[in-house]
Amino acid sequence: MKKTIVRIMRGFIQLFAVQTTLLNTPGNDLSPEMKTYYDKNLLYAAQPHLVHHQFGQKRPIPRGSGKTIEFRKFTPLAKALTPLTEGVTPAGNQLDVTAITATVSQYGDYIVQSDVLELTAIDNTIVEATRLLGDQAGLTMDTVVRNQIVSGTNVMYAPKINASTGAETEVLSRAALDTTCVLTVDLVEQVYTKLKAHNTPKIDGYYICIAHPNALYDLKRDPDWRKPHEYQDTTNLYDGEVGQISGVRFVESTEAKIWRDNTCPAQAGADPAYYAVYGTLFFGKDAYGVTEVEGGGLQTIVKQKGSAGTADALDQRSSVGWKAMEVAKILMEPYMVRVEHMSRRYSKNVAAN
Repeated sequence: MKKTIVRIMRGFIQLFAVQTTLLNTPGNDLSPEMKTYYDKNLLYAAQPHLVHHQFGQKRPIPRGSGKTIEFRKFTPLAKALTPLTEGVTPAGNQLDVTAITATVSQYGDYIVQSDVLELTAIDNTIVEATRLLGDQAGLTMDTVVRNQIVSGTNVMYAPKINASTGAETEVLSRAALDTTCVLTVDLVEQVYTKLKAHNTPKIDGYYICIAHPNALYDLKRDPDWRKPHEYQDTTNLYDGEVGQISGVRFVESTEAKIWRDNTCPAQAGADPAYYAVYGTLFFGKDAYGVTEVEGGGLQTIVKQKGSAGTADALDQRSSVGWKAMEVAKILMEPYMVRVEHMSRRYSKNVAAN
């Protein structure tokens, strides 16, 4: 009886380890169904990490046209202050479109596994590897976008706040910040006003803020903090969205930028020698552009045992991996504000990212 159960279990394991690849031709090709299945698994795992990516102006990956991708920036029309003449058709106006180009780069990684692992593992190792690689792909692509859009020149620094009087002192550089320079409701409203003053178009009626959980920890303890909006329609939330205040929808991400280097305030007698500084992004529609993830931007690659020919003469190795083309570009500097600030509780010990 025990031997029979063992044989059944081995057959069950082999079913998942081998049939998930569904070889359907002598050429060791994946079936279209399994290719689609792996692609969906990878994209499903990657999607929650694409927080910065989700708000950019999307452009497809170019095929057969080099590595340059083109984003479009439309110039706002000037006021039409000349009165119309009765019965006379005016000259009209024209769209002014500026093409902004960027060069895409390719990223990727893979995992190799042995035939012994496939035959003996209890879990479906290809699916597990796809999930882990999907997590990695999402984080990688989102970081590529984040690193570009935090490089903008439209910066505000949180002011120093006197604990006794509440008086504020203006800060003009990252290095001049201290642990009283935190994200507050008043600062959020200042940023909202700055974006509004530049006629920044909104996204579904709001400006967006991508913030680290540590930054929101401080914000929620602001005496002027008001309870976030109680969502009536929970089907249209952004990935990572946690609430809204003062016309801004807040999206939380552990990948929101953190600096901890010699550009940051010194932390005397401590290791590391510098406090961490957070970069919290506020922006409106078309502030930046990104490549399209679906339709060629992110691909899953699964190689069967023996697909390498004589390089895998005994059919011992298979692999699963991903590759993607990605680039981001700031399109409208006035439509994006980066607020640099610290956290009373976390700037002493959080790591850079």
